[in-house]
Amino acid sequence: MSFTVTPQSMSFSQALPLQGGGSLRDYHLSYETYGSLNAERSNAVLICHALNASHHVAGSYAGQAKSEGWWDNMIGPGKPVDTNRFFVIGVNNLGSCFGSTGPMHTNPDTGRIHGADFPVVTVEDWVDSQARLVEALGITQLAAVMGGSLGGMQALSWSLQYPEKLRHAVVIASAPNLNAENIAFNEVARRAIVTDPDFHGGHFYEHGVVPKRGLRIARMLGHITYLSDDVMNTKFGRMLQSGDVLKYSTQEIEFQIESYLRHQGDKFSEYFDANTYLLITRALDYFDPAKAHAHNLTKALARARAQFLLVSFTTDWRFAPARSREMVQALVANQRDVSYAEIDAPHGHDAFLLDDPRYLSLVRAYFERISLEARP
Repeated sequence: MSFTVTPQSMSFSQALPLQGGGSLRDYHLSYETYGSLNAERSNAVLICHALNASHHVAGSYAGQAKSEGWWDNMIGPGKPVDTNRFFVIGVNNLGSCFGSTGPMHTNPDTGRIHGADFPVVTVEDWVDSQARLVEALGITQLAAVMGGSLGGMQALSWSLQYPEKLRHAVVIASAPNLNAENIAFNEVARRAIVTDPDFHGGHFYEHGVVPKRGLRIARMLGHITYLSDDVMNTKFGRMLQSGDVLKYSTQEIEFQIESYLRHQGDKFSEYFDANTYLLITRALDYFDPAKAHAHNLTKALARARAQFLLVSFTTDWRFAPARSREMVQALVANQRDVSYAEIDAPHGHDAFLLDDPRYLSLVRAYFERISLEARP
């Protein structure tokens, strides 16, 4: 049973310095909160989102059917991250298209929509902005920062940028950086968008159009990488839409997997912003905390003070278990408190969003342990 939530927004007048140079001023962050902050303000958990998600992590909006948050199976009353025990914060990152300041908003310096001129943002910039929000909410230390995929990168970065401001980092289906293959997938998706005739150099808003063709292809490509070979074969295999009838067509949908991918692409192109897609995939590409330490991950993670839970999934080839083990080994080398689980799940990268009982039980047990520390 889902619960009703209301989105909120907080404005910041102080300029936020950006890693790429320059700054962003007069920006706002959309966020939601679930549960109550205890007397000691020690039970707050920050949830960081991945590429196409938002601050709407859990619960539903009043009067809106099928409006459950993207991690509603994980967060809520009696759920693994129990909002009867924790005060959970979901925040939408800068550059997104779901409420926080992004390319679709007006640049206060020019009075025009940012569009393609919105500054490049990084994982570290997001963490800095999240830290300002957390401070404004009156929280000096988080019980945990948690995220999957790109969200896991943010949780890891929190432990390095603000090592004293969190007690636990929960990093799920993530990596300390993207390998060349992942960057390649992101680049193909970006090229699909920027070569769409309706992209107009990123200033398509002024032309009253949306580069839907590029967004569809980007989503179709991305979706292939989120699923495992096992899932795709089990769910679709080589099944045709029309029985055994071959149409020998270059345009019509023949295989069921084609129908599924086109449906996902069509849906995505209706709600996601093209400039946001470019910005967020670049942030993914750039994240590499070991770079400043001669690519030595152990040295990079020496700053961390938090306790860690890392989770990976056996069939996730986008963020393979080996990448999580790299982080585990670097943290162990620094004598940090680390728990690690490799879940044998067939669902590929999407497993971190699904209802695998072993996975949910593991997270529940970990947060029950955290709740004992956070009691007022």
